[in-house]
Amino acid sequence: MESTDKVVETVIVGNYVEMESEGKPNNNNDIKSKFSNLFWHGGSAYDAWFSCASNQVAQVLLTLPYSFSQLGMLSGVSFQLFYGLLGSWTAYLISILYIEYRTRKEREKVDFRNHVIQWFEVLDGLLGKHWRNVGLAFNCTFLLFGSVIQLIACASNIYYINNNLDKRTWTYIFGACCATTVFIPSFHNYRIWSFLGLLMTTYTAWYLTVASLLHGQVEGVKHSGPTKMVLYFTGATNILYTFGGHAVTVEIMHAMWKPQKFKAIYLWATLYVLTLTLPSAASVYWAFGDLLLDHSNAFSLLPKSPFRDMAVILMLIHQFITFGFACTPLYFVWEKAIGMHECKSMCKRAAARLPVVIPIWFLAIVFPFFGPINSSVGSLLVSFTVYIIPALAYMFTFKSAAARENAVEQPPKFVGRWAGSFTINIFVVVWVLIVGFGFGGWASMTNFIHQIDTFGLFTKCYQCPPPPGSPPPFLPHVGAPHPSPANITHHHHL
Repeated sequence: MESTDKVVETVIVGNYVEMESEGKPNNNNDIKSKFSNLFWHGGSAYDAWFSCASNQVAQVLLTLPYSFSQLGMLSGVSFQLFYGLLGSWTAYLISILYIEYRTRKEREKVDFRNHVIQWFEVLDGLLGKHWRNVGLAFNCTFLLFGSVIQLIACASNIYYINNNLDKRTWTYIFGACCATTVFIPSFHNYRIWSFLGLLMTTYTAWYLTVASLLHGQVEGVKHSGPTKMVLYFTGATNILYTFGGHAVTVEIMHAMWKPQKFKAIYLWATLYVLTLTLPSAASVYWAFGDLLLDHSNAFSLLPKSPFRDMAVILMLIHQFITFGFACTPLYFVWEKAIGMHECKSMCKRAAARLPVVIPIWFLAIVFPFFGPINSSVGSLLVSFTVYIIPALAYMFTFKSAAARENAVEQPPKFVGRWAGSFTINIFVVVWVLIVGFGFGGWASMTNFIHQIDTFGLFTKCYQCPPPPGSPPPFLPHVGAPHPSPANITHHHHL
């Protein structure tokens, strides 16, 4: 970017008007504006890659070994590769629909400089209000529960460093901390956070891998998965959820200076994420086998050490960042609903955003089931939000010959142009509807209800060891003593 005297430069690319924001708060090359550009104002393809990669993996890293124990090693690896590819394809579709919508609107001279385009607006502009309402309902519910999961994960993780407070109390504390995300204006401002977030998950993934390999297999380790249909499909939908982190794709794209560069970014992000998820999940499962069926958080089985404490702390910071990622689109929707979206004062907008955090806080205290809640959200919400709706929307947008002819982006040759892309979309819809929503929904809800029956709602300390004095019915041998082997329960099949 060479222009220093212009804050906003408009570039015409074909039919597509692009707003390349310099992101400079003032024209002076002072230290403050340089600092702001370096850490705060991101809009490059690299920023988008960091945002996608750090947003995709987060706390799911800790539940993937649990999924492997439900699926077995072969299915675990296969589902990760398969859903990684499927997720990249639907993120590509979302990016094409975004560019189509924005180009049509800009031909009508609509200016988006103070407005963040969201997925429901893309659906509204291309397909009408019924699509908008369905997209909005699924997206908001998914992002709401995505934020809830981050809070549950924070409480679950900190407990392994400090078990003086129960997990519910930790949820209250982290709810208050996460409420500070109301002050982050938009995805432009996640540059340093998404960069740090990816470093944190990279460290944690390799810590899990190395610590498991050094620990070695526990005595009498068993790898009996898959044993039950319920567990198999619960594990599969957790992996569906892992690669379904692109409910915020449109907002991340909109924060880019050149959104049409986004097409392949999600695929590259997914390939990097696979280098983290495959080794860590496989090695933890190799070391602990069926013990993971009762330990949905991988930290609970590894012996306490400074390296583990470091991984827990980094994941806590990362969960705060991911909470912001999941919540920011909800803040935008809420601002638009109450007419505050184009307000220039960040303090007023922050105050207006606070009511969004309260239901998230409440739900995290009601359903603290770390692990099972991921699968439930994956099957009932992610399946539609990021797989079925984008695939259907793409086919309906381009169903007429005229729409296909005038499309801003033609499908690539290697997928077989329009016929090939429509065929892939039909496969995605049918597969996710039957396997993800149908079998996955049945399995994860059965598992979820079982957690409620076993632990109860508002449970104080989900999957914590029994109090001293009551001998545990099942105490896994985990190599070295540590304060809190999670989830010692009377049943060994969950």
